[in-house]
Amino acid sequence: MVANTKDIAATTYDRKSELQAFDDTKEGVKGLVDAGITEIPRIFHHPPDQYNIINTSDIEENQFTIPVVDLGGLSDPAKQKEIVARVGEASETWGFFQIINHGIPVPVLEEMKNGVLRFYEQDSEVKKQFYCRDDFSKPWQYNSNFDLYSAPSTNWRDTFMCYMAPTPTKPEDMPEVCRDEMAEYSKEVMKLGKILFELLSEALGLEPSHLNDIDCGEGLLVLGHYYPACSQPELTMGTSKHADGGFLTVLLQDHIGGLQVLHQNKWIHVPPVTGALVVNIGDLLQLISNDRFRSVEHRVLANHRGPRISVASFFCTGMLPSTKLYGPIKDLLSEDNPPKYRETTVRDYVAYHSQKGLDGKSSLSHVKL
Repeated sequence: MVANTKDIAATTYDRKSELQAFDDTKEGVKGLVDAGITEIPRIFHHPPDQYNIINTSDIEENQFTIPVVDLGGLSDPAKQKEIVARVGEASETWGFFQIINHGIPVPVLEEMKNGVLRFYEQDSEVKKQFYCRDDFSKPWQYNSNFDLYSAPSTNWRDTFMCYMAPTPTKPEDMPEVCRDEMAEYSKEVMKLGKILFELLSEALGLEPSHLNDIDCGEGLLVLGHYYPACSQPELTMGTSKHADGGFLTVLLQDHIGGLQVLHQNKWIHVPPVTGALVVNIGDLLQLISNDRFRSVEHRVLANHRGPRISVASFFCTGMLPSTKLYGPIKDLLSEDNPPKYRETTVRDYVAYHSQKGLDGKSSLSHVKL
């Protein structure tokens, strides 16, 4: 009898129609929560993950602790050398690290998070004017799950995105509730990005200006994520397992937590640190460093608590019609270390990454030699 019931459920579940109905509301996951649902729709159900989670109580001798790098003292040559070494080690072993004393004032961070919150908690009819999918002519886009129709499971998350460099989105094209905060925060992140790329260049044994000179820090795409509280977090995910497709990501997260990194086949929590930013290596930096730096998989758990706010800033030029080719940096290659990837344009790589969606598989295999 139970088997028959399951068979009936399987035949009556029309995922495509349910996705379309959800998309048509233009209210995202927040709209479901505002409607008072207690059981999440089946489109959000995720299969169990194969890896174990390492909890704080299991940590021994800092073996599973995300590195924290203090950027204070960069003007001191001795301290700078130590910072470069720490950034390099974290990029090679974890692909993730947190930074403190990074130069962005805490009030700027807090106002950016507040601006994201204001956008999502304004009247839904106001938000709907920004809702769109696959219309890349719009400088500011808001929707739920960019890969809604291609991903195997839907995530419990709404997102807005806009380009802030090299050509910033015009103020009149941004929502009034957060346009000033976006402009100020993005300006600070661009300055920070230049510093990070200098440190990463030195960690690779290159001239400090190398990664900036090849335009790794030229483009900036900013995403504001909103993860509503979830009544059944064990059934879904905030963000599926994935690696980032750009060169580098700088993440601002709030106090709720939920971000996890896959390290040594275990899920490791990235605990929120007041005033800190999370930095992670993207696919394109792994590609040009010829696997010296690691673009690692990460995810965000759904949570009974919420909303969780985060701001992901991607250094990537995928929106530019550039024909510039990126491959393993020749200064890093040798007879013992031949190129592991073919050359690609950023635009082509990002297009493939976006079309594939968050399916849990690496996009780098697409360009592997």
